[in-house]
Amino acid sequence: MNWVDREILERFRVGDEGAVKAVYERFRGPVFAIALSILRDRELAADATQQTFMKAWRAASTYDTERPFKPWVYAIARRTAIDIYRKASRVVASDQIDGVTSPPGLETAYEVFEVRAAIDELPDEERQVIKLSHFDGLTHQEIAHHIGIPVGTVKSRSHRAHQRLLGLLRHLEEM
Repeated sequence: MNWVDREILERFRVGDEGAVKAVYERFRGPVFAIALSILRDRELAADATQQTFMKAWRAASTYDTERPFKPWVYAIARRTAIDIYRKASRVVASDQIDGVTSPPGLETAYEVFEVRAAIDELPDEERQVIKLSHFDGLTHQEIAHHIGIPVGTVKSRSHRAHQRLLGLLRHLEEM
């Protein structure tokens, strides 16, 4: 599906079940990645993903189809993950005498910056595969269809890109 399809977004806005499902299918990967980056726990991130789409579905009538959709749903995902993080921190704090675990800080922000800078250094074809895979949550098969190349080519580009990233980011292991 070529995103953004105004018809699907309009149907989503009025709560059409098929459009809600299409939006979920397209954005579940990136929403999960956002939640995982904040929560650092796959189970909590999966919960955050489900909650994000429930909140988006409930608030669909407030979505303005003239505005970009991705920032709207990604903002819901961030707020949902942060809420879950805070609740989990309160539970941990009540179970521990030492206090509350702090949210991701400067070191995490630096690591994210370094990863994004390393991705920007990749050759265009490899960068495209990495972004579609990790930021958009597409599978190798979906990437192949999206770009119009064989799955084997996607896999080899992904492998080469990950090897390059490993070399470019090796300095982060030492931190």
